[in-house]
Amino acid sequence: MDLTVEFFKNEMAEALRQYEKYIVCLDKTPDQCEAALTSLMGKAIKAYENRAPNLRHGIALDKQTTIILSQTDGDRPLCGIYFNLHSPYQKRWPSEPASS
Repeated sequence: MDLTVEFFKNEMAEALRQYEKYIVCLDKTPDQCEAALTSLMGKAIKAYENRAPNLRHGIALDKQTTIILSQTDGDRPLCGIYFNLHSPYQKRWPSEPASS
């Protein structure tokens, strides 16, 4: 199967609808988010297609978004698009103020 960014257009469109509906402020406008999703999807596809034989995922991310393509028993991989609003694992540097 030849995977392309266009192959996942429905998943990206749904993610953009959710982005516009729920996200109040992120570092990207909706247009910038769409461009980032397209770019990240291309990177996730490349990672998925070039993964080692024992790996099941292709992942691409930036500070706000993570895309995961996961191998399934069928021809089409599962596509997960996540907006990273907060990570309790992100290390805070001494110069950064503590969040409330």
